[in-house]
Amino acid sequence: MPVYRDEAVVLRTHKLGEADRIVTMLTRQHGKVRAVAKGVRRTASKFGARLEPFMVADVQLWEGRTLDVITQAESLGSYGTLITDDYGSYTAASVMVETADRVTEAEGSLQQYLLLVGALRSLSRREHAPTLTLDSYLLRALSVAGWAPTFTDCARCATVGPHHSIVVQLGGVVCDDCAPPGAPKVDAATIGLLGALVEGDWPTAEAATESTRSKASGIVAAYAQWHLERGLRSLPHVSRESS
Repeated sequence: MPVYRDEAVVLRTHKLGEADRIVTMLTRQHGKVRAVAKGVRRTASKFGARLEPFMVADVQLWEGRTLDVITQAESLGSYGTLITDDYGSYTAASVMVETADRVTEAEGSLQQYLLLVGALRSLSRREHAPTLTLDSYLLRALSVAGWAPTFTDCARCATVGPHHSIVVQLGGVVCDDCAPPGAPKVDAATIGLLGALVEGDWPTAEAATESTRSKASGIVAAYAQWHLERGLRSLPHVSRESS
């Protein structure tokens, strides 16, 4: 198929030559795609602004030998400007697209696409605190990728909870018998928040104190970086100010 259309969310861009860009996108049907957008860095470009990070577009592409070429782009979700206007939302979105880039391959995943678009839309609308949206997204994206955490029953032996130790290497909470020496104890409020973030229980998540949110964020960051095997470069820049 020399020409095809798809919906896509822009993950990142790189300059190419004097006027072009290489755009990495997560598409609805074709997985992760790297394509050249010719002339988009010129001020007269008709669709340059539609191909910035965090934007969602209906794109038409010509299938190339090594890189595809974007021939048309129509905006479906202009989230970029709204997100970049707020530092907390921008840093959260940066982690999201980096994570999506890491957990998807060429075959892609419709669930990952819909999850990312939904999270970016939520950030742009300021529906929840950026850190809550980010932590929920990370836990769900990892779950879709096959690393679903458990915050109820023991991750190792399935003993019914509640339990009070979390070991990210083992997949979540563990019972006293399975907990390795020195395993950190976590309070019930933090474990409850983590469960709410996985399930999308926003009333419970938003009722959590700043201290509880901070503890949960630390666990989510550790869990994500353990399973992705190397650090997320954008994660240390996330704004943790109250929102």
